[in-house]
Amino acid sequence: MKLLANLSRILVGLEFIFSGFVKVVDPYGTGLKLQEYFEVFGGDLPMFASFFNGLAHNALGLSLVFCCLELVLGVALLFSFRMKLTSWMVLGLMVFFTFLTFYSAYFNKVTDCGCFGDFLKLKPWDSFTKDIISMVFILIIFSHRNKFGKSEFGTPMVLIATIISIGIGVYAIRYLPILDFLPYATGKSIPKQMERPDIKPDLKYVFLDKKENKEIDSKEYLADTNRYKYVSSVVLNEDLLKAKITDYSIADSSGNDFTQQTFEGKVFFIVLKKKEGLEDLDFVPINKLANKLARKKIKPMIITSIPTEEYLGLKKEKGISFDYYTCDEKVLKTMARNNPVFVLLNDGVVVKKWSYNNIPTADQVNELIISTKF
Repeated sequence: MKLLANLSRILVGLEFIFSGFVKVVDPYGTGLKLQEYFEVFGGDLPMFASFFNGLAHNALGLSLVFCCLELVLGVALLFSFRMKLTSWMVLGLMVFFTFLTFYSAYFNKVTDCGCFGDFLKLKPWDSFTKDIISMVFILIIFSHRNKFGKSEFGTPMVLIATIISIGIGVYAIRYLPILDFLPYATGKSIPKQMERPDIKPDLKYVFLDKKENKEIDSKEYLADTNRYKYVSSVVLNEDLLKAKITDYSIADSSGNDFTQQTFEGKVFFIVLKKKEGLEDLDFVPINKLANKLARKKIKPMIITSIPTEEYLGLKKEKGISFDYYTCDEKVLKTMARNNPVFVLLNDGVVVKKWSYNNIPTADQVNELIISTKF
């Protein structure tokens, strides 16, 4: 039993480290998922709506806490650090996660629980099954919490994990994630990802066997209509048949489609997702950069999901003189994990992204265009 307990400790520890890491590199993405949950809870429990609205407003901070805690608890398990306390905390966190995944699956409220961030998407029932399996191992750990030996490396490793996880998360919030698992990551071609993969659908047919009077499954279409009656068919690999990007669309200020033009030549997006936080931002460096880029034949484009009237007020206030274009807010949240974010495209390929806190110079942008090949 001791062997099983230690094996459970190691397996759950590795799971928590992996899950915590892929989320802490992008706390903004986990924050969006938490916000989605809080909005659902607020709608389902109107008497607590103000409470959940408050949580939703602070989702980014809560995301950082949860992601760091998960990673640090994984390290604590791996190095047998204060196992009585660690076991209680791991059990509590897993009960919370299991509740969320069950709620998502049973009520079909949130279609992706975000267990592994944007690195790996799991369907709600798959996530819930994963959590139940993890819970079995955690209960084994919990039942043996007083019997684990101590490790001399526990304290320093937990301290190091805490510092590193907080550092990674804060860096991602202030700048951009150190790892980007999304379709608009550096080096990826937007137009290519808008194409459907050249994969044949994997079909499963359902027929009524008239002789046996029961339904049967078949990978082949049964042509014997005297014995078999077609009932339905299901595409088993539907997710693989979809393009990775399906909602990218850019329109000019008059509402005309401008999507294709963003894939032509050198383009520099200045992504403004929302007006909040921009009122006190100094736009002088942005305006200067845009003007210099235009002289280098790199087209600057404001890409925004801010309502037109609000944006025009911001444009006048900040002295923005170059063109603006509109895009769906969901797309911009995927493309840009900060506000504002600068995205350099060359023939539709993402060359690099920057946050306002490390805004590039025109020469740096031009050098990247010259030196980068995809």
